[in-house]
Amino acid sequence: MKYMLLITADTGPDATQNECSVEEWLSFDAAAKDAGVLVDSAQLADLTTATAVHVDSAGNRTITDGPFTESREVLGGYYVIDVPNLDVALDWAARCPGARDGGSLVVRPVAEF
Repeated sequence: MKYMLLITADTGPDATQNECSVEEWLSFDAAAKDAGVLVDSAQLADLTTATAVHVDSAGNRTITDGPFTESREVLGGYYVIDVPNLDVALDWAARCPGARDGGSLVVRPVAEF
């Protein structure tokens, strides 16, 4: 079953700085590829490049640029992995460098139609 691992970072004033090195990320990527579980992954560009689109019931759209929530957590990237069950997905999430130093991962099954 496919699971999406959403990587978030706390950007609030009390947040700890994620000290993960590029080598740690490359090592995690290689481990996921070598295990044959990696389907896709990407790092997202800075939050200030985000654009939100809202469409009302009449079909009119509103576009908002830049940061637009009061949330302190910022979505920074994702992995899609294909593993047998949620327990295995949670194990991979715990190994991801983004899960440390104030970061967290949300694990969600990918709905297949």
